[in-house]
Amino acid sequence: MKFTPKDIPDVILIEPDVHRDARGFFLETWRQDRYAEIVGEGLDFVQDNHSRSRRGVLRGLHTQTRRPQGKLVRVVRGEVFDVAAD
Repeated sequence: MKFTPKDIPDVILIEPDVHRDARGFFLETWRQDRYAEIVGEGLDFVQDNHSRSRRGVLRGLHTQTRRPQGKLVRVVRGEVFDVAAD
């Protein structure tokens, strides 16, 4: 996996290694030891959600002041314009 820290602290672009062959492809979407190397020990990954949006849909920009959470955003097909605000 390739981990690229962004300008905002704690925002990291994660690009998985995709292994392709005649059957299709395989990639790891979560591996606790690799993520812990980057974001630190004590990583407590407790929820994974999957949604699908039509082209042009804007999904919420959420303020998290009382109980902040990390987000793991995965793009399965197409592209996404993801915004993180500090």
